[in-house]
Amino acid sequence: MFRSSDHENSQKGFQMDRRKFLKAGVASALTAGMVGAMNVLPAEAAEAVKNTAGPQTGAKSKLHPVVDYGGSSVSFVEHNDQWLGTTKIVGTIKPYHEADQGFYMANRGKYSPEAQQGFYHYKFVMKHPFGAAIAQFAMSLMAPQMVSGQPSPQKLPIPDPEQMSQHIKDAAYFLRADEVGIGKMPEYAYYTHKAPSQDDLMKDDLSKSIPVTERLPYVIVVMIDQHLETMLASTGYDGISASQSMRSYHSTGVVAVILANYIRGLGYNARAHHFTNYASVMPPLIMAAGMGELSRTGDCTVHPRLGFRHKVAAVTTDLPLVPDKPIDFGLLDFCRVCAKCADNCPSGAITHDRDLVEYNGYLRWNSDFKKCTEFRVTNKEGSSCGSCMKVCPWNSKEKSWFHTAGTWIGSKGEASASLLKKVDDMFGYGTEQIERYKWWLEWPERYDITALKH
Repeated sequence: MFRSSDHENSQKGFQMDRRKFLKAGVASALTAGMVGAMNVLPAEAAEAVKNTAGPQTGAKSKLHPVVDYGGSSVSFVEHNDQWLGTTKIVGTIKPYHEADQGFYMANRGKYSPEAQQGFYHYKFVMKHPFGAAIAQFAMSLMAPQMVSGQPSPQKLPIPDPEQMSQHIKDAAYFLRADEVGIGKMPEYAYYTHKAPSQDDLMKDDLSKSIPVTERLPYVIVVMIDQHLETMLASTGYDGISASQSMRSYHSTGVVAVILANYIRGLGYNARAHHFTNYASVMPPLIMAAGMGELSRTGDCTVHPRLGFRHKVAAVTTDLPLVPDKPIDFGLLDFCRVCAKCADNCPSGAITHDRDLVEYNGYLRWNSDFKKCTEFRVTNKEGSSCGSCMKVCPWNSKEKSWFHTAGTWIGSKGEASASLLKKVDDMFGYGTEQIERYKWWLEWPERYDITALKH
């Protein structure tokens, strides 16, 4: 696995060669032999380089009339009971209690004592002052009146569902969303219960949990980038890693709260689901809204352009909308042969298994969420962790024709996936820290919570 030491000096010559290569153009690249099987750039890939946006189902936004898939070859799949996007459903998917989610399990003492202490420190103290500042703002959105409420008794006249969907997407983009999708709301994505108070969780007392009874037909999913340059400069689990998450959590929360309030003002039911007040699980919603596929990490989704480098919030609603179709950009084939996230996971939580296994009625890679959670809340070299985000080849690199073509090729089956991974490794993507992008400060004395007094 890579570590937090500065790779800049050891890779300076290598990086310079890479950047010269990327500037040289297609002919020089092919002459250099760096792209192997890309002896002739396929016509479709060349088109992807010229136009990184792909097709789109559902209503098209006026502000973003095409979705930017970063060059990936994207197809669409139908909504049905046997699949959620490209995830195979093989049995009954049982909704679960919010308190059975990884961080809450640590909070309840279901993992190690160090993890329980670490979660408390992670949530209420934060290891990095900048992450704490963002999180404190996000906490202001957790009040019930910020996420839900009664709709206006007067239903205002609205356009047909397609035009309304376009309008809602434009409203989200106007509020600075990076990507927006609309999906059919999967019933099994709702939690059975909301977690009780912090005091009750620390005692592992779930008796005051609040049942989730909402059932609404549509979901609007809002996605925010965690910031490319910061990721390029980070180790993936240093001081800024939690701040990257908080940046996107608070931004998506703001957009979701405003959209839900707006929809209620039109006379329809709407509930915002965000970092400090979820009532549903986000990965199924991302897939239902055509914004990603399930990955090797287990229950995390990958977007064809942003990879893992995103966070989302959602709005469930009965406002008449036209859902987008789920997408297929070949991620299952890619993850089957890549395993770069598993190779570089500091906690060893991500499986190297080739094949999917059944879990709660669907097929996924069975990664170890206990290991992942414990590392994230006890990390002594930073705050939380985003190593899988850092190394995944589906994260956008510094924009170039080469990476755009590479993602197109990588979405074309296992052989192409293997090629993209090899080229990714060849150029050091994901395992370098580009010092010129590092803008934040580190306070390592705060990272080891066992050395702190409470």
